[in-house]
Amino acid sequence: MSSKFIWYELMTSDTAAAQKFYGEVVGWGAQDAGGGMDYTLFTTAGQPVTGMMAIPAEMCGQAKPGWIGYVAVENVDAMAERIEGEGGRIARAPEDIPGVGRFAVVADPHGAFFCIMRGIGEAPPAPPHGTPGHAGWRELHAGDREQAAAFYVKLFGWSLTEKVDMGAMGFYQVFMTDATQGGGMMTKMPETPQPFWLYYFNVGDIDAAAVRIGAAGGQVINGPMEVPGGDWIVQAFDPQGAMFAVVGRKAQ
Repeated sequence: MSSKFIWYELMTSDTAAAQKFYGEVVGWGAQDAGGGMDYTLFTTAGQPVTGMMAIPAEMCGQAKPGWIGYVAVENVDAMAERIEGEGGRIARAPEDIPGVGRFAVVADPHGAFFCIMRGIGEAPPAPPHGTPGHAGWRELHAGDREQAAAFYVKLFGWSLTEKVDMGAMGFYQVFMTDATQGGGMMTKMPETPQPFWLYYFNVGDIDAAAVRIGAAGGQVINGPMEVPGGDWIVQAFDPQGAMFAVVGRKAQ
């Protein structure tokens, strides 16, 4: 069975402002994670779906606000070694989160960061496609699409499906991690400073979501734009500068 994304986390410079923004834009509730951790859980229908933490003091001035995704693996330490052996990098060595699991922060060979994790217990089943508040898509803006695809397929067992010709922007490679999870990969635009993963959250009515982003102090940088399958997307920055995206449908 292939590995899949199981968690998404925002690291930000202003947790109170970010909590308000995403509550208004995506509709998330928020609760303290407890256990002595300074960590906020964003919730949908009472279920934790993403998390948030402040940029650690020692990283202020270096780290910028941003989202990161967690990929489930059987053995964090062994996978970290494999990632390094395939040309990737271990940015934060494997360590335990009491009561949660074990994780590491890594980067692919071109420098796109993500986390690997072995959680305690079983993850809840994936919700139906398009369920508001949940992640709806994951997208790698890669240093090189073909090389990146080979890296992730080899390590995580993902499968490559259709490839869409985007003209001057190159090809967009769709991938599957299991029957319900999926995403895409493309070679990043020349003006993009470095490779990164972009995460899309389901919002229902896409036009209303775009209005909420602006009204809440965010900045829409692309969209609403229709994508194959009938969905529409908006890519944006939150008020602290973290890039994120939303996916939904046009109101009938």
